[in-house]
Amino acid sequence: MLKYFRKIRQNLLSEGEMGKYLKYAIGEIIFVVIGILIALQINNVNEVRKANNRERAILQNLIQELKADPFPIVSVP
Repeated sequence: MLKYFRKIRQNLLSEGEMGKYLKYAIGEIIFVVIGILIALQINNVNEVRKANNRERAILQNLIQELKADPFPIVSVP
């Protein structure tokens, strides 16, 4: 695949078609930016999932502690 893109780039430069080469270069940059944005979105989703798992574990631990507590909860006047 890289050979294919390299060949396109070399052909455009050797033929003196700078305008087409610039369009090609801008297209490559856009693809790289899109790839980075997708990777960041996947990372954000993963971080939210981790935070939800931590929250769930803390809540389950709290429920277990409240069930195991032999003293009832009393309000302080």
